[in-house]
Amino acid sequence: MKIRRFEDLHCWQEARRLVNLVYESIKESKDFQKDFRLSGQITGAAISSMSNIAEGFSRRSNNEFVQYLFVSKSSATEVQSEAYVALDQKYVTEDTFHHIYEQAEKVSKLDSGLITYLLQNQEKFKQKRTQSNEPSSRGKPNKHNKPNKHNKPHELHP
Repeated sequence: MKIRRFEDLHCWQEARRLVNLVYESIKESKDFQKDFRLSGQITGAAISSMSNIAEGFSRRSNNEFVQYLFVSKSSATEVQSEAYVALDQKYVTEDTFHHIYEQAEKVSKLDSGLITYLLQNQEKFKQKRTQSNEPSSRGKPNKHNKPNKHNKPHELHP
């Protein structure tokens, strides 16, 4: 399946689920709602995870996309840490904590998988570029086989 929009990315879909889990857990606890700092921090981290996937996808190169995926992964880990605070303060049940924690873990792993994919394909792209820039039989560079400067994320085929 060709990825055409950020909404097609599995990691973004799962990050969206994480955002909804976090918001649901806050809605279920009056004390959590009153803790503006923690509720703002955990929702911000969840939103950051989702948003960085989308923003990275729109960048011009896989290198930039990878940077945004690392931020998304870090934000998902931040959600996990803040979920511990919510658990320790008894804002969420053990079950809700585990659900949030595991969803954040899922997002982080999917981000990692996409990072690996992009970096591996970047190496393949460099090899193809080197091969296509080798002189032809006449000793001239092959101008027709030069790759595009940017390996665009929307050209992904995961």
